[in-house]
Amino acid sequence: MKNLYFNGLLLTLLIPALVGCVPLFAVGVGAGAGTGAYMSVDRRTSGIFVEDEGIELRTARRISQQLGNSVHINVTSFNRNVLLTGEAPTETAKQEIEKLAMSVQNVRNIVNEIKIAGNTSLHSRSTDAVTTSKVKTRFLHAGQFQINHVKIITENGIVYLMGLVKHREAESAAEIASTTSGVLKVVKVFEFLD
Repeated sequence: MKNLYFNGLLLTLLIPALVGCVPLFAVGVGAGAGTGAYMSVDRRTSGIFVEDEGIELRTARRISQQLGNSVHINVTSFNRNVLLTGEAPTETAKQEIEKLAMSVQNVRNIVNEIKIAGNTSLHSRSTDAVTTSKVKTRFLHAGQFQINHVKIITENGIVYLMGLVKHREAESAAEIASTTSGVLKVVKVFEFLD
């Protein structure tokens, strides 16, 4: 019984990593070339793609240095627009996190979706990772848009959708996400091309 529980837990933790790699395997690239292949179909320039990664790392580091484990914050940057999700104990901490994020070089905009609450549990975060994987899988199977044009972030059952998209793609993504089991709500944080 213990072994079955362990295997189930292991599978739950690995699914998000494996599903996230689907576009890379689909184009037949090895691990070393994965990022390059993924960027080649991204609507952001390679410079902006790398800059977004840097924004996420610098922002997360600043938050960790200032607030440590008293908060649980996810920082997601897409085309230099930053989405903050997670939990903070007070409104003051929430506003401090937003100021820290805005102080990072090249950030254009902040969408602060941090909830005033205690940090979510490991179980809740694992469930969110599985939900993100389900949404990605459904995007892939629907084939209505390039899967990496929409970034999916799930926090406590709420799915946030980011990306550079056309209105038709945004509506399709929101419809697919909202009808996925485990999704309580969908929040669109898109930048539109049309």
